[in-house]
Amino acid sequence: MFTTEGPTVRELAVQALSSVEHGYDLLAPKFDRTPFRTPDRFLDTVGSALRQFGPFGAGLDLCCGTGAATPMLRELCHERVTGVDFSAGMIAEARAAHPSSGAPMVEFVRADARALPWSTRYDLTVSFGAFGHFLPAERPALFAQVYGALRPGGLFAFPLGAPLPVGSVPYWMYLGFDTAMRVRNALWRPRFVMYYRTFPLSGVRADLEAAGFDVALLPLEDFGYRPDGSPRCRLVLARRPQVPPISSGGPVVPS
Repeated sequence: MFTTEGPTVRELAVQALSSVEHGYDLLAPKFDRTPFRTPDRFLDTVGSALRQFGPFGAGLDLCCGTGAATPMLRELCHERVTGVDFSAGMIAEARAAHPSSGAPMVEFVRADARALPWSTRYDLTVSFGAFGHFLPAERPALFAQVYGALRPGGLFAFPLGAPLPVGSVPYWMYLGFDTAMRVRNALWRPRFVMYYRTFPLSGVRADLEAAGFDVALLPLEDFGYRPDGSPRCRLVLARRPQVPPISSGGPVVPS
């Protein structure tokens, strides 16, 4: 499916009936030959936008998959680059595709983004295409983990598309997918959490600010503008303050 080297319909069906972790273990060898891999054009656009905020020391790719963002992070970060993903299969593919030789040092760690296993601090954290795997109720804990992994002044950056026009073909496609996934998860175990419409800017921004981040938005002009003049895609820039607020309602993480 997708290409002659990509997964078959049967392989995708088996993945969809598995858990998220096992499903990606199965898909990992062919993942880069599917549309699910973040396109290089997207990574190049985000990398160009982030250069104005660097240079960075250490970079973290949250839910790194097969390491598509690794070359971008190696250009932005001079100290080290870490990719983290909870699929052993995806981590294996990332290690094979991106050897640790050269500078900066590159490492890939199998771990759950909701429970990062280290106290190492990063200057930049990015994530691409993974937030549909987290339910809205999980966002506060996820963002608290990212906050704790950043040094004071560190930046958490990720692209976020504008809402689809109601009634458009993509709107109905994503609505149909999410509805089918909810039915699947109501009837089948283990669950496979993957939704396209559970990460709206308003809720995401509120959860980031509650976690202690200062949030700004940067239009990604390469992807154009909607008829109302708003950008089709924004880069969310969530910065951990240099000095933690005395009382922010979010977690207080020692510096």
